[in-house]
Amino acid sequence: MNPEFLRAFVAVVEEGQFRHAGDRLGISQQAVSKRIAALEDELGVVLVHRLPTGAEPTADGRTFLPHARAVLTAIRHAVASVRHPARPLRVDVLDNRVASAALLRAFHEAHRELPLEIAALRGADHAVRALLDGDIDAAFGYPRRPVRETDARLTAVPVLLEALEVVVGERHPLAEAACVTPADLVPYTCWVPGIVDGSEWGAFYAELAGAFGLTIDPTGPDFGIEALLDALAGSPALLTFVGRGTRLVGLTGRRLRRVPVVSPTPVYPWSLLWHTGNRHPGLRRLVAYVTRHAAARPADVWLPTGAPGRRPLTRAADGPGGTAGTA
Repeated sequence: MNPEFLRAFVAVVEEGQFRHAGDRLGISQQAVSKRIAALEDELGVVLVHRLPTGAEPTADGRTFLPHARAVLTAIRHAVASVRHPARPLRVDVLDNRVASAALLRAFHEAHRELPLEIAALRGADHAVRALLDGDIDAAFGYPRRPVRETDARLTAVPVLLEALEVVVGERHPLAEAACVTPADLVPYTCWVPGIVDGSEWGAFYAELAGAFGLTIDPTGPDFGIEALLDALAGSPALLTFVGRGTRLVGLTGRRLRRVPVVSPTPVYPWSLLWHTGNRHPGLRRLVAYVTRHAAARPADVWLPTGAPGRRPLTRAADGPGGTAGTA
């Protein structure tokens, strides 16, 4: 017995009209009528009275109705027993203020039907362990060496070169500058509290300081971005770095300035990492989205040694389950 015939019968009885049943099932009124007729022919009884005002079940129809509902319920349960509900795609962004979070938010806006969970695991080493353990599906980060050297089951693709800017208070000598060069920053202390020993961003800032003779102070305590901005607002000498994609609230109220760094522009190389054996249906869509929206390498930038972005950003050769990119 065709279950679509049963669905049509139940819909007609519950809606009271063939037209409304058709709307509910997404088919025409005529298609509903044909399905009811076919079911009646198969059973050898009339199930529905056709009335000028609609439709109602016959005595046989009322007897048959609970059994038809039971069959449809059994079909739903059978399907559900093997079709597991999709769990959310879990993605590490490092911090919800930074450019990786903005990129993931754009992906979410384009794919709102896809359940999504955000993690902030505080570094690529933590993210790699979580990927291998299956705790997350993907991670944004800066792997300092090809991830396949860490584990052959992992792959990555470069997705974003985020330009650095400096933030200074209104009394700072650089506050009115339209832009600054790394050489302009040499006389000042660049305060970046919260750098974790052994972290990829710690290595990034150490190499940046060595390349341009900068003084980068990583000492804390790190009370968070709000405390850092308050300290900058009152200082004529301190500055800090932020990525261009980092969201900062309250700059105007604190009379702070964001100033681009040029000639060259230091850029932080973001990649997307994932496990090649991961079969989450949303992962392939995420990989496709971020590689499709990856910008070409801009001119006159500085990158740390070994960063995948030292080569032109490329599209993934394969999605999840294959190989991709140049990371």
